[in-house]
Amino acid sequence: MGHVGTYDARKVTTTVNGVFVTGYADGTMVKCSKDNENFEASSSAQGDAVVSINGDSLGTIEITLSQTSPSIPYLNTLANDRNMFPIWVNSNNEIKEVTGGTKAMVTKVPDIEHGKAVASRVYTIKVFDYTVK
Repeated sequence: MGHVGTYDARKVTTTVNGVFVTGYADGTMVKCSKDNENFEASSSAQGDAVVSINGDSLGTIEITLSQTSPSIPYLNTLANDRNMFPIWVNSNNEIKEVTGGTKAMVTKVPDIEHGKAVASRVYTIKVFDYTVK
C-alpha cells in the first residue's frame, strides 16, 4: 500500500508581529507565494544557454478572514500605521513548512463588503525577505 498522508487545518498558524491570527473565513485561510522566479534562462541564436540568477526575495502572503474575526482591528491598525513587522505561517502537519519573513507590511486595508451573509476580508501582506523552510 502506498503512502497515505494527512492534513489538519487546525495545525496551521499565522503570527503577525508575534500575534496569532484567528477567525479565518471558509476555504483558503492563507496563501503564500514568491513574487518572482529564482532565475531567468535564455539562449543565443546558436543555442548557447545563459542563466541569470534573480536575487529578488519578495513574496506575498494573503490572509482571508471572516468579517467577524477578532484579528481584523489589529491588521487594520498595522495597515494604517505602515510599519514593518515579522510574519510567519507554520504548518505543523505531516509535511512541516515555515513561510514568511522578518520584514513585511500590509499593502492596504482590505475591501469591505456587507450583505445578507458574512463576508470575507483579504489582507495582502508584502514580505521583503520571503523564505520557505
